Amino acid sequence: MTTVLSLQTAQARRVQISGRSILTAIHKQPVSGPVKVARLGLDGDEQADLSVHGGLDKAVYAYPSEHYPFWQKARTDAGLTGIDDALPFGSMGENLSLQGLLETEAWVGDVLKFADCTLRVTQPREPCYKFNAAMGYNGAVKAMAQKGCCGFYLAVDEPGSIGAGESFELVPGPRRLCITEAFNAKMFKHMR
Repeated sequence: MTTVLSLQTAQARRVQISGRSILTAIHKQPVSGPVKVARLGLDGDEQADLSVHGGLDKAVYAYPSEHYPFWQKARTDAGLTGIDDALPFGSMGENLSLQGLLETEAWVGDVLKFADCTLRVTQPREPCYKFNAAMGYNGAVKAMAQKGCCGFYLAVDEPGSIGAGESFELVPGPRRLCITEAFNAKMFKHMR
């Protein structure tokens, strides 16, 4: 079954990253009850850098909850025990923590049909230096690139609302480009 386990939003705020004050909204926090979803995303959510996040094609960021054990182990392997061991949903900067839909099963153009809202898969998320800071170690971006556990962006085709615990139907799109293939191509381009 494909389900939204948790919904998260954040307001952009300044944080210290490598001695610099940086505006970010990566630190998403859970919200309860149904959340309104408009063309530009979830009510109460912001993006700090609209050149790489947000907009019509990146209105909502979804992340498979199945990857959380990988990140827990990666953080432990990096020596990050004792600090925020829980790694709550939203730690990847995602708006929707999903269960039952991995990147290998999501294709550009697929539709997530909720009871009151319809979202469309548009592209993989590309990690940036802010992800390293959010995860607490400098190898997080590289680990995401190697593992391919990037999550994906969604456009809002039909605004409405979504609630935690809500199931959705995956309606296949044209099936031309898998999220994993799109992510690998982008990462290869950046590494050349």
